[in-house]
Formats: sequence, C-alpha cells, structure tokens
Amino acid sequence: MCGIVGYVGSQEAVPILIAGLAKLEYRGYDSAGVAVLQGEKIEVRRSVGKLANLQKSLAEKAINGVLGIGHTRWATHGKPSEQNAHPHRSNGCVLVHNGIIENYQPLKQQLQREGYAFQSETDTEVVAHLIDKHLQRGLNLADAVRAATKEVRGSYALAVICEKEPERLIAARSGCPLVVGRTKQASYVASDVMAMLAHTRDVIYLEEGDVASVTQSEVQVIDAEGREVSRKTSRVTWDASAAEKSGYPHFMLKEIHEQPQTILDTMRGRYSYETGEADLADIGLTPSEFLAVDRIWIVACGTSWHAGLVGKYLLEEMVRTPVQVDIGSEFRYRDPLVGKHDLFITISQSGETADTLAAAREAKEKGARVLSIVNVVGSTLARESDGVLYTHCGPEIGVASTKAFTAQLTALYLLALHLARVRNVMNVADGKAWLDRLVRLPSLVEGVLGREAEIVAIAKRYYKKRNFLFLGRGINYPIALEGSLKLKEVSYIHAEGYAAGEMKHGPIALIDRDMPVVVLAPRDRLYEKTVSNLMEVKARRAPVIALVAEGERELGRTADAVFTIPDTHPLMSPILFTIPLQLLAYHIAVLRGADVDQPRNLAKSVTVE
Repeated sequence: MCGIVGYVGSQEAVPILIAGLAKLEYRGYDSAGVAVLQGEKIEVRRSVGKLANLQKSLAEKAINGVLGIGHTRWATHGKPSEQNAHPHRSNGCVLVHNGIIENYQPLKQQLQREGYAFQSETDTEVVAHLIDKHLQRGLNLADAVRAATKEVRGSYALAVICEKEPERLIAARSGCPLVVGRTKQASYVASDVMAMLAHTRDVIYLEEGDVASVTQSEVQVIDAEGREVSRKTSRVTWDASAAEKSGYPHFMLKEIHEQPQTILDTMRGRYSYETGEADLADIGLTPSEFLAVDRIWIVACGTSWHAGLVGKYLLEEMVRTPVQVDIGSEFRYRDPLVGKHDLFITISQSGETADTLAAAREAKEKGARVLSIVNVVGSTLARESDGVLYTHCGPEIGVASTKAFTAQLTALYLLALHLARVRNVMNVADGKAWLDRLVRLPSLVEGVLGREAEIVAIAKRYYKKRNFLFLGRGINYPIALEGSLKLKEVSYIHAEGYAAGEMKHGPIALIDRDMPVVVLAPRDRLYEKTVSNLMEVKARRAPVIALVAEGERELGRTADAVFTIPDTHPLMSPILFTIPLQLLAYHIAVLRGADVDQPRNLAKSVTVE
C-alpha cells in the first residue's frame, strides 16, 4: 500500500517529488524517502515517520537534480525505520517499490552467496540487487528490470533510476497500480493520478507485466511478452481542487459533507423518470446478458463489503434473484461454485484492491460476467471487468471511507432498479416511485448534515468510553457493521456491530453501564423487534444512543440520546443512517485527539495481500 512517485524533466525534482508524496501519504506514513541524481551520483534521503520529517531533512541539506523518485511507506517486511525506508540502493541502481515479493527469502539467500550485502529487513532490497546483478552482466536498465521481475513472485510497482543512464526512469508493474503522466516538458510516474494532477491530466495506465522506459520526451512500453506496445493516453477529468480541504479541518469531515453532491453525481444522467428505469447503457453489459443471470455474487473488502451486504438485501428484494456476498480475501482461497450464468459484482473505491482483483479474475476464468462498481477511472479492476459502473465521487483522501461508501450504495440502488426493470420484476409505476425516493436522497442527506451539532453533543457525552456496541436489523445490519468499523478506524475505540436479533446469543454478556449501545431503528416491519432489543439493553443499564425515524415517540422516551432520521422507504434508510454514524465516529476521534485522516496502521488502498 506504499505510494511511489517519479519525475524526469528540466525542473528541480525534489519539490515535485515531495508534492506528489504529499498527495499519496494516505497510502502509507511509516517513513518516506527520495532519491535524486545529483551530478553523476544518486543521492538518497530517508526519514522515519510522516513526510514532514523528510521535508525537514531536505530543508537542512538540499538535494538538486532533475531526475528522481520518491516513496511513502506502509510497512510490510521490516519495522518502520530509516534502515527499512525506501528508496533502496544496490551500487549505482536505486529503486522504490509498492507490493510484496513473496519469494524474497530464497532470492536473498542466493544473492548473499553471490556476495551481495543487505542493509535492510525488507523484501524490496532483493529487487535492487537483482537489477544490479543484471546490469553487471551488461544489460541496459530496462532489460535489467525486466530480467529481475521474471525472477520474483508476488506483486510490485517499481520506479528505478541508475547512475549509468542519467536521463531515464524505468517503471514496472504487476499486481499494483502504476500510472505515467506526460507533458511536453516532462514525464511523471506515480501510484495514483492524484500525485500528478497539478502537472498533467494526460496519463497512461500501465498494464500487468508492463515495463516502461520513461524519459523527459517519450515513454516506451514493453509488455509481459517482451513486445513493444502502445498504451493509450487517458484524460483525467477530476478537479484537482477536490483534493484540498476547502476550509475543513480534516479531509474526512470535508468528504462527509460532500455526500449530497457525490450521491447526485453518481445518479446524474443515469435514470429516466418517464420510463421508471435506470439508464445504465454505459456499463458495458446488455439487457440480454442481465436476463440470462441465474445468480448474483458480490465480492468486496472492508467498507465496500458492507456496501455489498446492503446490495444483497436490495437485489434479493427488488430483483428476486439469489445473491451471495463474499469477503475478497476469503473468496480467493476456496473453490466457489461460480458459473457462466452468474453475474459477479465487485466493489472497490480504488479499483486496485488485491483480493477483490484476484476474485474477479477467478470469476472470469469460471465463465461469469464481471461487473465492477469502482470510483477510479482506468483502474485495473475497471479495465479487466466486462462492465463498469463508475461512482464519480472524485478523489477520496481520508483513509476511512465515507463518500465512496454512500456513492457505492447509490450505484447499487441504480443497479437494482435497472435489473428489476430489465427482468420485468418491477413495472413502470413502481420504477417511478423508486426514482422519486432516490432523487430525494441528496436533500435528505443535506438536512441530516445540517444537524451536525446534535451529533457533536452526543460525542461529548460518550467519547471517553472504551467499548461500543452497534445494533441493526435487516438492511441496516450492514450499517451497524459500518458504524462500528468507522469508530474503530479513526478513534481506536473497540466497537462491534451485530444483528440485533443476535444480541442474546452472546454480546448481551458484555453489556453494562460502561458500554454505549447504538441502536438503528427505522420504521419498518422489524421495528417492534428492535424496540424489544433496546429494552433488553436498557434493563442492563447500558447507555442507549437511538437513531430513529422522525415522529417516533417510544424510543425517544427510553433512550439516553436520540437522533432522528427523515422517514423514508426502509430500503432507502441505509444512507440516511450512515451519515450520523460517520459524524459520530469523526467527532469522537477528534475529541480523543486521534489523527482522523491518517489512522495508525491503516492505508487507503490495500493493493497487497
């Protein structure tokens, strides 16, 4: 999950590298480093901790040059330390790496027998020595990198520079994202387009096994088979200013408040009120392909998996088709019974999640049609899927996902409507009624956000507690899971999400006056059962925070804190319950002094296993 950047041009490299790393720091912040060709020698500077420490070091002693690479690390092999920080060197070859080299131990032992000395505990240093070994055989840098990558197993995105080739940067990828950006004056390499948007919007997404030779004036790409290929240039349409905080104290809060707009953007141009349909002609799958579906799979990780669980409730109720939801990391290690008449839906904000990608590839091998719900245009998952439903929510910088989650839910609402109409399960009138509710969501969310002060007051009452329990039923059970995850991620409070009906099967033993219980209680067919669960909690003297529909009276008299949600159709309630839970997690974390945007041990995109 590390972030890498590279630059070759006519300007000073260090300011460009540092600015790029600042955009990628969400990918890892255990340590950071840069390497720049200064004169005839490559100078390396590394620092432990966040990027500010590296900036301070460079301010004290500058490095000058127009060719360089940089890295911000999320530790996998070896503890966070200057010794283990990237870039890594082998003689005149220096590189940065995102990924995991699975066979690094036998390679390391072989290289040690050949006389190479290792300075770090990382798997990455093996690659540096392998490239140097091939350079010593007389290969040029591009061929040396290709030869080295043939010897490794695992995942990698590499940016490599060499003192012998002072005008060239080599980029290579397999299993991890890597993008090359171009202008008339310079070339850029990065894990994410965010790192280069200040300089260019014209980018080339490298594909699996590609090795790119990058100079100031050109990019040459060799594919996994050793053939020179032409990769198309894409135009990035994101507004670079969207990645700035715009006056908010944290990206997380900014992105929470952006949700009315992101829900609208995900819906925009994708429905027809006249026909009561979702118009998803751009996703690449035809009505006949949808008609042939016997079963639906949804595979995702983390917050996206919670969106998938909501999707199961939606699709089974609206489309009347069985839906299986799997965690990506579990799916890839069994032999699932996926068939050629199955629709396989993957959900990933980045489109680079390693386990989700592996699941999609396996499903395609088994003959299923793969449809991905993705935010990042041109991502690996988007390129490899049969169809793509983009969420269009713009860059999400906060590590804890907020607006990407509600955009994924919105995409699932559209997909459920589309499938229901295509399969003739829903008529025109019902489709119009569904759209009426859907188009009201942004304004309803805006109203909930306008009452943030109520959530702040609740947070002030309970932020010192060490444990929380979140209870939900039906389609809001996944929202209870998501609420507990958000609190864990950003505040470091232990929290659990449970189906409320399961409370008596174990969790009730934990409930006491020191454990706040957050209860989600929409006005649906399970409402009375939820009230019973709440009464059981109160009987054990636990503080109850109840999220209820407007007009509800009974829970308001019983709970210790109440927040009302606009009364809407039960299937629409998950987004409205999500917003106050996000705000609660955010404000509790702020009150506890936590680093909200960059929680410890977490990275934004899990691009390694």
